[in-house]
Amino acid sequence: MKYFDLIKDGIIRKNPIFVQVLALCPLLAVTTSAINALTMGLATTAVMICASAAISLFRKIIPNEIRIATAVVIVAGFVTVLELLLAAYAPPDITAALGIYIPLIVVNCILFARLESFASKNKIFPSIIDAISMGLGFTLGLFVVGVIREFLGAGSIFGIELLHDENSHVLIMVMPAGAFFTLGVIIMIRKHIQLLRLQNKKKAGR
Repeated sequence: MKYFDLIKDGIIRKNPIFVQVLALCPLLAVTTSAINALTMGLATTAVMICASAAISLFRKIIPNEIRIATAVVIVAGFVTVLELLLAAYAPPDITAALGIYIPLIVVNCILFARLESFASKNKIFPSIIDAISMGLGFTLGLFVVGVIREFLGAGSIFGIELLHDENSHVLIMVMPAGAFFTLGVIIMIRKHIQLLRLQNKKKAGR
């Protein structure tokens, strides 16, 4: 049950994008298309899993004075490996679109928050589960925003054109402001649903 709660926290209750509103830099930059958003989310998840496992494994021998510095070095190492793998195997257009944002995983606030608050204090398996759940929550957030922005801004999803009339495209959605607008609407809908549930519970309790 504990592991189920960890997964539910990362994906739903403490979703990094929709609930905690973290990592807005990649949200603004890479969610212009669904494939870029999905690739960025999965890449960050992979680094988070590896880094959480490493930090948890060595948590008892890393001095507190250099804990943050050690985490930075570990994350940077995994990001470098990831960057080389993407350069070797990922399609060139995806690599070009993500650009500098892959190296910036090194300073991703979600990643370091989980390393510091969870992986450095728990055993390796729970740390991996936590990393997977938070990574999937992050990926879900990027992907949902990416699908909405690509569909409304370019009339396509995963590059497949669905709206052929360019006059129906909302150009602001391919700009950074489109990410803020999309995120704001999603958060508003989530809050409205929470309010309705609370009101229903109050009515049921009468």
